[in-house]
Amino acid sequence: MAFPLKLEAKMNVSLREVKTRRDLGTFIFLPGKIHANHANWVPPIYMDEWKYFDPKKNKAFSYSDTTMLLAFRGDETVGRVIGIINRRYNELRNEKTARFANLEAREDEEVVRALLSHVEDWARKKGMTRIVGPYGFSDQDPEGFLIEGFENRATIATYYNFEWMPLFVEKQGYEKDVDYFVYKIEVPKEVPEFYRKIYERVMRRSNFEVIEFRKKKELKVWIKPVLHLMNECYSASNIYGYAPLDEEEMGDLAKRYLPVIDPRFVKAVRRGDELVSFIVGIPDMTEGIQKARGRLLPFGFLKILRAAKKTKQLDLLLGAIKEKYRGLGLDVLMGVKMILSAHEAGMDMIDTHHEMESNVKVRAEMEKMGGNLYKRFRVYKKKL
Repeated sequence: MAFPLKLEAKMNVSLREVKTRRDLGTFIFLPGKIHANHANWVPPIYMDEWKYFDPKKNKAFSYSDTTMLLAFRGDETVGRVIGIINRRYNELRNEKTARFANLEAREDEEVVRALLSHVEDWARKKGMTRIVGPYGFSDQDPEGFLIEGFENRATIATYYNFEWMPLFVEKQGYEKDVDYFVYKIEVPKEVPEFYRKIYERVMRRSNFEVIEFRKKKELKVWIKPVLHLMNECYSASNIYGYAPLDEEEMGDLAKRYLPVIDPRFVKAVRRGDELVSFIVGIPDMTEGIQKARGRLLPFGFLKILRAAKKTKQLDLLLGAIKEKYRGLGLDVLMGVKMILSAHEAGMDMIDTHHEMESNVKVRAEMEKMGGNLYKRFRVYKKKL
């Protein structure tokens, strides 16, 4: 039964916690109804959504407190949100931070207010002193509302919201916590001269070896080492919102992304037996996901595969360099190989995925490559 709060009674908005499989289905499929005529919105893969929101299949629920809510006006479902307290992250960082994620609503500020107010009250009762969002269980989930670049289609693992959503959130007392920049880089026909010279110098003067892949079976043995390196690097760099993954979570992440990874766009560097850096990209397949309406079966997966083969855009997903090897040109080694592979595959552009505004070194490299800032995402914060 929906239970109205005092605030919602005036607004004729009621909230209900997601407790049943039927409610969870409503929660999962609501964004598709809200964004039905939103040309650049891309549905999730619904098969993955059912696993992600299942506490029995997503281990993050075991070390997180959560509240999942649906909002109603009368009998109509008009919004949803999940509140998260990642206890493992808070203990690691000595914080009392809650998160909100997966916030969706009709263009209705009262609904947004009701959903966020409930999550805030819930978090206060749990002893939290601040809330940030949108931010999921980890930085592997979508993070930050789009605030610039609405004319561009969404990519995998990013939010695509209406322009009014950040404004509604700001009206509830939220302010900027961190911005993420996304660059668009045109794939050059030839490797730029300054990069070619750095590449040749690094290869000549060091014993680094660039690892490339052609088949997924070649890649499988490297998945766990790559994720271990990600754990090490992201923890050491104090990446915003990041908490180390355990073995089971790394296995789940590998299963989640391995089906869509194209081995040609995974580059790694080793020194002897030591893996020291990696970068992962995937062909943009969002047009296929749109045509499949987020459903793999019975023939949706064919539309997605077809889109991945036809696309002219490469989307970067993950990358890391072991701390003691930074500044030695490993980014150039991998970048040159990625450019060559993208050019060979007929790609026209590269989407760099999220780069923190404060990461000026990486951003400078993107701009040196001729990258243009074409999207910006914002994570908000509020004191409780």
